[in-house]
Amino acid sequence: MDATPISALVLTVVFSAIALYFLYFVIRAGVRDGILQADKKRSGEDATAPSRRADF
Repeated sequence: MDATPISALVLTVVFSAIALYFLYFVIRAGVRDGILQADKKRSGEDATAPSRRADF
């Protein structure tokens, strides 16, 4: 079967959608792990120690 311009466009859209769907889950996992790491770091700090955060 010959690849018509419409079928080529449909394939491009389908493969792009699959790639973006995969990228969504990669970014979501990275954000989740970053939040967990920040929570772990925050909970490990001494509550009596002065904070290094600047008040802006």
